[in-house]
Amino acid sequence: MGIHTIFQNQQKEKLTKHKKTDVARYGMAASAVKEATDAGTKVLEEGGNAMDAVIAIQLALAAVEGMNTGIGSGGYIVYHDSEKKKTEVIQGHSKAPDAVTSSLFLDENGEIIPADERSVHAKAVAVPGMMKALETALERHGTMPLERLIEPAIKLADEDFRVNFLWERTLDLFQDRLNEDTKKVFVPNGKPLREGDLIRQPDLAKTLRIIRDKGFKSLYEGELADAVIDTIHQNGGLLTKEDLMNYEVKIEEPLWGSYKEYQLAFPAPPNGGGFTVAQMLKLLEPYNLSQYDAHSWQKYHLIAEFMRLAMEDRLNYIEDPEFSDLPMTGLMHPDYLEERRKLFSFEHRIENVKCGNPWQYEDREGTPAKAASELETGYETTHFTAVDRWGNIASCTSSIERIFGSGIMVPGYGFILNNDLTDFNPEPDSVNEPNANKYPVSSKTPTIVFHEGKPFFTLGSPGGPTIIASVLQVLLNVLEYEMDLEDAIAEPRIYNSPKLSTEWEDGIKKETLEILARMGYDPDHGFNTESSDNRIGDVQAILIDPVTGDMYGAADAPRPGDAEGLDEPPKV
Repeated sequence: MGIHTIFQNQQKEKLTKHKKTDVARYGMAASAVKEATDAGTKVLEEGGNAMDAVIAIQLALAAVEGMNTGIGSGGYIVYHDSEKKKTEVIQGHSKAPDAVTSSLFLDENGEIIPADERSVHAKAVAVPGMMKALETALERHGTMPLERLIEPAIKLADEDFRVNFLWERTLDLFQDRLNEDTKKVFVPNGKPLREGDLIRQPDLAKTLRIIRDKGFKSLYEGELADAVIDTIHQNGGLLTKEDLMNYEVKIEEPLWGSYKEYQLAFPAPPNGGGFTVAQMLKLLEPYNLSQYDAHSWQKYHLIAEFMRLAMEDRLNYIEDPEFSDLPMTGLMHPDYLEERRKLFSFEHRIENVKCGNPWQYEDREGTPAKAASELETGYETTHFTAVDRWGNIASCTSSIERIFGSGIMVPGYGFILNNDLTDFNPEPDSVNEPNANKYPVSSKTPTIVFHEGKPFFTLGSPGGPTIIASVLQVLLNVLEYEMDLEDAIAEPRIYNSPKLSTEWEDGIKKETLEILARMGYDPDHGFNTESSDNRIGDVQAILIDPVTGDMYGAADAPRPGDAEGLDEPPKV
């Protein structure tokens, strides 16, 4: 049992034949769009390392998944250096401008501005951190010049690109979020782009060439910075040139979690995704989940209830640690976790989920703040990852927040600005309230899993707060149920919030749903028709056999992604 069984259960022949999975020995890349994965794989073929590949993928995604990420995005890279045996987080999360106050999203009457309205306003635009993160990543770990890594992105923007089903679905559902400049690209002549249409993005190609020639810094203190600030001011936003110039990337120690014999590296707060997954794994650990069938009501009930408890703790205690003292020791203390487990019952649902008091397990007292409001689910963001022949691993989740971000495109430069400030709780005097130079809480959860100090599994997902559910369940499917990677990702997933908002994917057995319905569950399949995706999340993952070195890559079904590996050593 354990890690050896996990790799015994990987079905090489099936994974090699499936169009979204692959098996290889000398490197692997996976992303949500095939053309971006191609860019990363080509870098690996030419002798680049995992970080080179992830940089190339992120830049390519600016051209082929611009509704979810791009030049104006923020995100996190978890990186493992195999030679130094060191893991770090490159934190390029978007940050609030200096002019932001706690009343950012209140109207003149002191009422909270509706989510749909505040999310398409320039006041929601944060300082984008991803390009500065790529600059830092390249300096610290890259081996190839920027000119080479950005080349595929320029080509994808400059030449005909055939629109895929992801573009069509997002435009069908969210074209009303776009301003006029954005519509010129995505809704030319008033007609939304359809799958199979050809598109060229010369303005974006121009932007990418500026970055190639002037460096990533051009977004923070050059021509691109000036264009961003002009756009912000014309649309009534708060971002200034000083905000861009003052942005700094952080190199951080991961938040380390554990599950049985495995160790997991996540981004730490202000990231909330890593904490929530780490706490859920510890809450579930004593139950030995695999004693229950993977399709059983017991499994889904355990996951759903502990997801509610962990999400409630997140809403009450997690925010930017520069602005609040976080009881991280207490939240993960064994006695606190056991106290939370006692709320669970196989007989019924928890009627009213409340946070616990982790401060009693700290050596200091804390002052509770008003909890953040419940998170709205979404299907934005993207995740991608790469492993090279030396065993270096780069795992990145990046986003412009909502699909199409703020909907505001920088005229003449072809990229959309984020609306990351909507990740703040809009209510003043609450956990995760807006504030100047503050990071909003993020659900991004790029993850690397270790066994006896060796990394063997990396994964992540888009999906707003449902990222947490997707990453957790794929982890459990591999670590607990020892599934083949493709099956682990394809297994139906659920999402459950503290106040009983429950989403279920198709495929769960009828008898399981009937039992859960009798316990008070009311499954919502709304995401199938109301979102751009037809399931919860879109997981990209790679497994690395620590004995043979074989790599197993897989991309999820909802987006036009792919996993590609190298069967032969790089050509260097």
